[in-house]
This record gives sequence, C-alpha cells and structure tokens, in this order.
Amino acid sequence: MPARRPLTIAEFTDNYGPAHSGLLYAVQFLEEQVLEAGHRVLLVAPVADGPNPHAGHPRRREIRLPSVPIPGTQIRLSMGQDFDYRLAQMVANPPDLIHVHGLGPIGMLGMWVAERTGRPLVITWHTDLEAYADHYWHVVPFLNAAYKVYELHHAESTWAQLRKMKLKRPRRGGAQVELLQLAAKMLTDADLVTTPSDKTAKRVLEIAPTAKVRVVPNGTDALPVLPPVAKGRGPRLIYVGRISLEKGIGLMLDAFELVRDQVPNVELMIVGDWRETPVKLRRRLQRAARFGGVKLPGQIPREKLGAYYASGDAFVFASLTDTQALVLHEAAHAGLPFVMVDHELRLVIDPGVNAVLARPNAVSLAGAMVSMLNAMKDPEFAAAASARSREMAAQYTISRQSKEFVEIYEDLAAGREVALTEGLDPDYGRKVFPRRRITATFESPDPAALEPARSRAGRWWPWSKPAPASGR
Repeated sequence: MPARRPLTIAEFTDNYGPAHSGLLYAVQFLEEQVLEAGHRVLLVAPVADGPNPHAGHPRRREIRLPSVPIPGTQIRLSMGQDFDYRLAQMVANPPDLIHVHGLGPIGMLGMWVAERTGRPLVITWHTDLEAYADHYWHVVPFLNAAYKVYELHHAESTWAQLRKMKLKRPRRGGAQVELLQLAAKMLTDADLVTTPSDKTAKRVLEIAPTAKVRVVPNGTDALPVLPPVAKGRGPRLIYVGRISLEKGIGLMLDAFELVRDQVPNVELMIVGDWRETPVKLRRRLQRAARFGGVKLPGQIPREKLGAYYASGDAFVFASLTDTQALVLHEAAHAGLPFVMVDHELRLVIDPGVNAVLARPNAVSLAGAMVSMLNAMKDPEFAAAASARSREMAAQYTISRQSKEFVEIYEDLAAGREVALTEGLDPDYGRKVFPRRRITATFESPDPAALEPARSRAGRWWPWSKPAPASGR
C-alpha cells in the first residue's frame, strides 16, 4: 500500500551500464520496489547504454551525467562535467534521502548533496576495495581526482581553483592507499552503511571502524524455467556473469585444463560478454573455445538465462572479489550445486551438502570440480544438493530485500533510529592486498581421521569412501 507521504529517494550510482553486472541489477530491483511502495525515484548515473526497465515511469526521473569510457574495464565514469549545475539543482529542490551505491565520482556528488542539504546519507558498499584497487589500480587516478574535487567543494572552493590543480598519476601502491583513504572518509560520514553480506560488512569496519553498518543481502528471484540448451555427451560445468580480470576466469581456465584429463567429454560453459574483455584474456578464451572444450555463448538476455543454468551440472565460481554475487543466487534457484574458492560467501552455500570448497589455485580447484562431478553421479546426493540450493535461495527474494530498504528509507527520513547489525568482527590481522603462500605440515594420521566423514545431510561423500581391501 502506498505510503502516506511519498518520499523522493535519490539513487546515485557510477555503474548503470553498459556492462551487465550484479550492481546494475541490484539498483534496478531496488528502484522497482521503491516505486511500488508509492515513493519517487531520482536516478543519478553516467550516460551509458544498458538495461533501463523503469525508464518513463511517472514517479521516476533521471539525471544522466556526461561520461567517458575507461579502457579495458567496461566502465564509463563521469568526470565532473555539469556537477556544479546539478549540485545547485538538487540543493534547490532536495530529495528526502540520498542513497550512494559504491565508490566513484557520482558517489562524491551524492555526498555533496547530502552535506549541503542535511538530508540522510545511505551508502551501500558493493565493492571489495582491495580487489578493485589491485585489478583496476589504473582507474584510481580518476577516483583520486574526484576526491580532490570533493575536498574543494567542502572548502567552498571554485572550479577556477580546480583547473589550476596539478593531478599527478600515483604509483600503484600509492593509488591503493589513496583509494583506502577516500573509502574511509565516505564510510565514516554516512548516516548508515549497508552491505550485501557479512563478508563485506567486515571489510567496511576494517576500513572505517566507526561506520554504522547494517547487512541487507541483495535479493533475486528465480529465473523463468526454460528447456536446457543442448550439451555434449559429458557433464557441463557452468559460469554465468561478468567476464573480467577480478572474476578468476584465468584460474578457472587453468583448473579446467586439468579436469579434462580426468573427466571424459567434460565441458566448461562461460556465459557473458567475453568480446569486451582485455585483449590477453579475450585471446585466451578464444583459444580455449577452439581447442579446450570451453563454450562461449556470449551475453545472454537475463530472461533467457534459465535455459543455460538448466543445462549445467555444477556452477563454478573462481572469484575472490565478490561481495555477494547475485549469480550464485540465480544458480541456487535453478538447483545447481557449487564449486567455490571464496570461503566467506555463505548465503546460499552449505559446504558438504551443496558445495565443494577449494583453495585459489588450479590444482585445488580442479580437484574440487572433479569431486563434485563424481558426487553428482549419485542420484541421492544430486537431489539433496539441488533441494538445499533452492531452499537457501528462497530466503533472499527481491521483495524481502527491497521491503527492508524501504523501511530503512522511511525511518531515516523521519529521524528514527535504524538498527545496526551486531556481531561483526573484522579481521584486523588479515593482510591488505595479500599475496598469500599456502604451507602445510604432514604428520602421521590418526586412524580415526581415516573414517569417512558424513555431511550435514547425514550422507557419505562419494569420494570419501574407503578403498576396497587388497585381499592380502
């Protein structure tokens, strides 16, 4: 039922196309629910092509700011053109609440609007900052420039002063440090920081220990059920999502080369826009598609993805950088089990029941893939894994997440206190920008440890069955 007093919620995002991404869909799902609740949406984003399902809604309007493409990233950034005019426009007619999605120049603009108008500021942290800085450090000078612009506005400086600034390109490590400083400032200043997972909430508190944090998992609903796309004689491992540097695609390809030696006729299908990836990765994908048992169907419209999920035997996720990964929820709705290297993303993951976890190296990941494919030959295990995936996915729907956000908006706009998430313990001992090396010490095994372990579902893991007696 519509609220008594419709609010104007301003959604500021630096990522609204052209690339299809979890962040893009998360913002659009939120827009839909805000509009259904009877409120108004003001979208502030860069000029970019891409999905825009709510364009033309009578209670929604857009401010699109001039943008430039960042080579090799499928990102368009707004570099400050028209910011003065748009800032004055929004200060003269302020929204009731400002919601900033992530780190970037338009996020800075949202902070200025909140500062100048005194309206509540919510920041949703969608980014694993360390991974972003490590993989996209060449973008940081642009973000650093935006931060300097923010400081100038904060000091009532003028664009004439800005034009006199000399912005030098920082070294790689320096870029990362400046990015951390920028993030700490944003997160500390916000009235509320929301994150899609406990993993991301802990990252926020590592960067900004005094930030006010609430975990609100992104929701997604099951995709339309469609007949599966055709596959070969063997099993199919599948990945769906953005194909970029930080998604672990190289690791996935390395591991799959080893899997092909163990599993006859196995396929790896990578669904996404591979043609816009950096040249080195794109060429490797092309070689793998030609000679290595890899299928590249390209970018598939979201409403048709159900046919691709339905064709897979297991979903492989080699990324360590995601803060929630909506594709995991889509795969779980489709009943797929998982092979993962990220041990912290657990919303739809139940290790030993619907998932096998690996270390982030090719040998471990390949072993996990083979183990899962062997396990799926057991109909009882396959049915239990599929049921568990669907059960866990059902807890995180779009309506549930969006309803929670609408309540947060209404409480903050009315000056009411918003409950924070308790029990978040950041790992202050965790290395920043790690290059970890795994070591192990082997000792004589305890005979009891050789007994096959039961999963939480009370079943024997097929690959943990003891070897048959030799007869000697």
